[in-house]
Amino acid sequence: MEPETIKALISRTREVILAHAEELTDLDQAIGDGDHGINMKRGFDAIAAAADTIAELPCGKALEKAGMTLVMSVGGASGPLYGSLLMAMGKAMPEAPGSPGDIAKAFQAGVEAVMKRGKSEGGEKTMLEVLLPVAALLSAADTPDVEAVRATADQGLASTKDMKATKGRASFLGERSIGHLDPGARSSALLIHAVCDVIEGK
Repeated sequence: MEPETIKALISRTREVILAHAEELTDLDQAIGDGDHGINMKRGFDAIAAAADTIAELPCGKALEKAGMTLVMSVGGASGPLYGSLLMAMGKAMPEAPGSPGDIAKAFQAGVEAVMKRGKSEGGEKTMLEVLLPVAALLSAADTPDVEAVRATADQGLASTKDMKATKGRASFLGERSIGHLDPGARSSALLIHAVCDVIEGK
C-alpha cells in the first residue's frame, strides 16, 4: 500500500471521528460512561500526529503501529478493543497484500482479537454487531461491493437499537439499554464508511 493511501486512510478516519465525536459521546452517555467520543477523538488525533511515520511502514506494520498508538493513548474499553483489531489485522496482513482475500483474512483476524479481548460474541449489543457481518461479507465475496459493505455495517448498527446489552457498562442497565444504539457499533460503522470513502476516492 502506498504511503499516500495510508495517509488518506488516517486523514479520513480522523475526520469522520472528529465530526461525530459529540454524537458518540451522547450515545455513550445514554448507556455507558459518556467518554466514547472523547476517547476516540484522542486516539485518532494521536494516530494523525504520527501519520508521517506510520505511512512509511509496510501495510501490516502500519496497522500494528496505529493499533499500538490507540492502546497507548485511549482510555476506557475502546483503546484496547480498537487497538487489538488493528494490531491483529497488521500481524495477519501479507507484506504486500494483493487481493481482497488478503484483506478479508486480516479483518477476520482483527475481529477475532476483539472477541478475545472483550470476551464477547455477536448478539450482546457491542461493536461486534457491525464487525462480524462485515467480516462475513468480506470472506464470502471475491470482490466485495463497497456499497454492500456500507449497507452491512449500517444494518449491523441498526440491529443494536432493539438489543439488550449483556456486555460492558451498558449491561448494568438491563432492559433500559433497549432502544439505544450502541456507541461502539456506531464508531465501527463510521470507520468502515471512512475506509470505503478512501477506496472510492472520495
